[in-house]
Amino acid sequence: MSGETNLAQILAEVARALRVSRQSVSRWYQAWRRGGRTALRGAGRAGRKPKLTPAQLAHVDQALRQGARAHGFATDLWTLPRIATVIERLTGVTYHPGHVWRLLRALGWSLQRPATQARERNAAAIQHWVAHRWPAVKKTPDAGRPGFSSPTRVGSRSGRRSAGPGPRGATPRS
Repeated sequence: MSGETNLAQILAEVARALRVSRQSVSRWYQAWRRGGRTALRGAGRAGRKPKLTPAQLAHVDQALRQGARAHGFATDLWTLPRIATVIERLTGVTYHPGHVWRLLRALGWSLQRPATQARERNAAAIQHWVAHRWPAVKKTPDAGRPGFSSPTRVGSRSGRRSAGPGPRGATPRS
């Protein structure tokens, strides 16, 4: 009986040291007694195995760095459907465009959006408008006019005094 008590105390100390439950430590101890150290090994990777090998991922990364035009697209803009097409061409593995983003993040790629400007943009006309027209239409505070005043604010510049507490319409006593 004292052997079981000592074992329970030891398991409790281990649980406190590792900050896990005593039940987990007890389960690990039983597994170790049944199968030794090999029984304590982790189950391995959780979830489905990746469709692409690290070598295939490196090949895809290299292909993406060549640009979209090198793979037959009209512009150099990479989109998720285009990347999914390139992955399928290179490796034979089909990915949904929505899942391609996870691969890109694993490769260290980040979202980049091109700066869009109208093709009809006239830089000289814009510069002229900013220099000459904008100052005329821009609202500026009038320096000569008094600022905002409110009869409800203490120390307002309106000159009216607040009636103070009391029923509405009551006149203050003097």
